[in-house]
Amino acid sequence: MNETEADAVGTEPVATDEDTGGAVEATEFRGVEDQLALVLEAAVRPQPVRAAISEAQGLLCAEEVVAEAALPGFDQAAVDGYAVRSVDVRTGGDEPVVLPVVGEIAAGSRQPRRLQPGQAVRVATGAPLPTLADAVVPNAYTDGHNARVTVHRSVPSAAYVRRTGEDVQIGDVAVRQGDTIGSAQVGLLAAVGRAKVLVYPRPRVSIVTVGDELVDIDRTPTTGQVYDVNSYALAAAARDAGAEVSRVGIVSSEPRRLREIVEGRLLMSEVVVVAGGAGGSSGDEVLSALSELGRIDMTRVGMHPGSVQGFGRLGPDNVPTFLIPGNPMSALVVFEVLVRPLIRAARGTRNPHRRIVGARLLSPIQSTKGRKGFLRGQLLRDETNGEYMVQPLGTSGTHLLASLAEANCLINVDEDLTEVAAGDQVQVTFLAQRA
Repeated sequence: MNETEADAVGTEPVATDEDTGGAVEATEFRGVEDQLALVLEAAVRPQPVRAAISEAQGLLCAEEVVAEAALPGFDQAAVDGYAVRSVDVRTGGDEPVVLPVVGEIAAGSRQPRRLQPGQAVRVATGAPLPTLADAVVPNAYTDGHNARVTVHRSVPSAAYVRRTGEDVQIGDVAVRQGDTIGSAQVGLLAAVGRAKVLVYPRPRVSIVTVGDELVDIDRTPTTGQVYDVNSYALAAAARDAGAEVSRVGIVSSEPRRLREIVEGRLLMSEVVVVAGGAGGSSGDEVLSALSELGRIDMTRVGMHPGSVQGFGRLGPDNVPTFLIPGNPMSALVVFEVLVRPLIRAARGTRNPHRRIVGARLLSPIQSTKGRKGFLRGQLLRDETNGEYMVQPLGTSGTHLLASLAEANCLINVDEDLTEVAAGDQVQVTFLAQRA
């Protein structure tokens, strides 16, 4: 009986998994939360590096950036108009005020100018205000003349003026440690004069696939061969998690060659993922080949799909290394549940987990006894009441990769449940939002 049949029956006298290549003697499962805790303990954050702000977008800031200058650095006009003393443009009723225009200041001007009582200076947006001016009268409030301007509407002190330090004052923290540097942060760093910033680089992730049946997508499979899906799909998932990815691709299962490749990747990675390295005889070969590099704990995790998997810390730097199923559907779910949080933690993300919400189930589902289910689903929202609803997708088998492409969530089913009825509330994990 394969895993699909076990899911449908809901009983499991013998623990089975599609990825093992056959039945496996029933053993006690390790809980998903326990496995995740072991994984997260191994998170290795790369050492901070100083990067140009143009290259820092999407990275986490590794320092407190303190402003060494005020922003703005001087009182400046917020609109095109006339710099005045507000007391000189206080109109009485409908009576306009006429002031002589004694000059003009363009944006970027560095020539100081002093305003005398009863005068006006024409200014452009961003221009420094002349001494004694405390307000700007917008052009729309005047007749727009260059020699003598008629002001039809009064303005209070500080009107249409950007004050020195109004945005950021000297000593303020412009960008905090742990903040993700987005476009606004890049702009703020530029505004306070920072060309470079200390950041945590993206963790380096190497994706290796093994399997004698695999061929790359630039070749035509013959009988018994299939395309290497995992190296491409898992590399994309790792990039989505925020990693710098090296897709190694298909590697021979010959022990010495496999060991050499993985050993090399350990020297240049914070995470290594070997797909096709768990379950069946090929999994045993992979485990044996890598045993000289460190200890990998092969275990049965209480989840489906993808219960058979391995995790350890290999090489002199104890690099977290995953052996995950060769089944692409199972591989992606294991990656989502266990590998992605590790990558997010290695990036320094405060919360490495996806958002989880409650939703009403639209169709009944079955799950495997004793294992937490992560089933594909399409999350919907009722526009009238804001209620979340979820439609299960492709629950008839773990091999249905197309259903994951249609999914925007995973339905989480507790290990003590074998059936969930339509209309019941379930917990769902958001997947990446579509553009």
